[in-house]
Amino acid sequence: MSTLSEAYRDHPLHLHHIIPLDFDSVRTVPDSHVWPTSHAFESDDQLSIPTVDLMDPDAVKLVGHACETWGVFQVINHGIPLDVIDEVESEARRLFSLPTGHKLKALRSPGGATGYGLARISPFFSKKMWHEGFTVMGSPVDHARELWPTDYQRFCDVMEDYQKKMKELAITLMHLILKSLDLSEEEISKVVSPGCASTALQLNSYPFCPDPSRVMGLAPHTDTSLLTILHQSTINGLEIFKDGVGWVLVSPTNGSLVVNVGDLLHILSNAQFPSILHRVVLKEKQQRLSLAYFYSPPTDFHVSPLALNPAEIPLYRSVSVREYIHIKAKNLEKALSLVRI
Repeated sequence: MSTLSEAYRDHPLHLHHIIPLDFDSVRTVPDSHVWPTSHAFESDDQLSIPTVDLMDPDAVKLVGHACETWGVFQVINHGIPLDVIDEVESEARRLFSLPTGHKLKALRSPGGATGYGLARISPFFSKKMWHEGFTVMGSPVDHARELWPTDYQRFCDVMEDYQKKMKELAITLMHLILKSLDLSEEEISKVVSPGCASTALQLNSYPFCPDPSRVMGLAPHTDTSLLTILHQSTINGLEIFKDGVGWVLVSPTNGSLVVNVGDLLHILSNAQFPSILHRVVLKEKQQRLSLAYFYSPPTDFHVSPLALNPAEIPLYRSVSVREYIHIKAKNLEKALSLVRI
């Protein structure tokens, strides 16, 4: 069985699409990071995405409705202790506060999927994003040793514990989502298996910026995953695009996590649950952090529309997770259309 890391290895990036800016040394925004004025960062701050309480008896219905109407929701009473989230955020701050030259010791290799570097969507945009990240799949021990030769174990323990808890939550959420499609337990178990999944944890830093209005934290994109579970720090920045409305700000609320539909769930639901376009803009000069957990089936799993009624036509062909990763690595915004029947 191939792994997520192996799937990304087939699409190596050039180093200039991996190495972040030395944010500590800049006093003004370089031209390479200035986005066109046509990308006016206006959003509707009055609307808010749905919030679902996982302890609510109607959680299945509420989750299904949120996925169908928004493609994203905030979840509360999710069972992840706040001190666990705080520990991961603290370790992320410890990592990103290191000098740039030191962080580069853990740089993601051109064909690698883990370590320090720019977002994988960077090659698709002419301007650079005001962002640095660190990707973890399983144990981060190899990269952590490069950063802290004698003090790496705590970072590893915290990241591994968080991934374990996030996986449990992702499985719970997927059961609720698939139940809302009226799938049987047997059908659900084919998609969601506790022992088999492709997962990744992405630590994101949007460093101090001297002129936030001129930069883009993370360019508009959809996620490849079935679903993404995101923790935001207390600083605004995440926006989702809602048809007929435009960009909607997703403000952090204490104790909640943001869950959004990815491309694979879009296919599986036959477009009933839209893969949500989202971006990060910088609202303030200070650093912003977020923690994104991506959950998908194993890379050899074939995703196809499920729960079709007799009158419904499948909109997408069956595609393996690995094949879809390959398609999206070459065609970021067009990937879904390329597997449409």
